[in-house]
Amino acid sequence: MAQHNELGKKGEQLAVDFLLKENYKIVERNYRFDKAEVDIIAKKDNILAIIEVKTRSTKDFGNPQDFVKPKQIKNLVKAVNEYVIENDLESEVRFDIIAVVKENNGFSIEHLPNAFYHF
Repeated sequence: MAQHNELGKKGEQLAVDFLLKENYKIVERNYRFDKAEVDIIAKKDNILAIIEVKTRSTKDFGNPQDFVKPKQIKNLVKAVNEYVIENDLESEVRFDIIAVVKENNGFSIEHLPNAFYHF
């Protein structure tokens, strides 16, 4: 597997571990619909958190969250609308980003709730 794919998988697992420690329940991982893949769908209280994980080996080219583009957001919103309808959910939906950056002795993790879209 390519090194960037391994880093991405590691970042997603670190994000899941982080969310579990924060008392989120992981509902789904890697949900796919049409052209979108939702990295993590988690629930806390009555909030369905849709989480895009961005992992980078360095911040030299910018923060990981800066790499979520408008077209990706549009596709994620479409996928989540389908997920909510298909599962007949009555929750508040929130879109978050978890930014993971490899550092000398581990990883830094930053959780950005309500990162780009809210309905």
